Amino acid sequence: MNEPLNPGSQVVEVELQIDQVTIVNRAEATATVRCILGPVRCGAHFDRIRDSAEAIDLELTQILAYGRRSVDELDPVYTALVTLRGTGVQLLTSAISHWQVIRGTNPSP
Repeated sequence: MNEPLNPGSQVVEVELQIDQVTIVNRAEATATVRCILGPVRCGAHFDRIRDSAEAIDLELTQILAYGRRSVDELDPVYTALVTLRGTGVQLLTSAISHWQVIRGTNPSP
């Protein structure tokens, strides 16, 4: 498990690496991702793309893993199909020349 961002805080940073993304509409995308810092839980909020100045405001609303079974969290190194909703889905890209990583925090326990 990661360390909290601030000592005494329960806020823990999480990261998802995007393999393939499908833009469903202006406010929703589905993506095949790998958890690289986590575990990442449903309700996680992503506010930035690593190595980018672009702002995003996305909530992880669904995780489908292990043969498309809905789960509440995704542990590091595992992959899943996730649904992200909010502002900035149009900035998400599939891994063609590089892997895009989104960074954020889990919801409060």
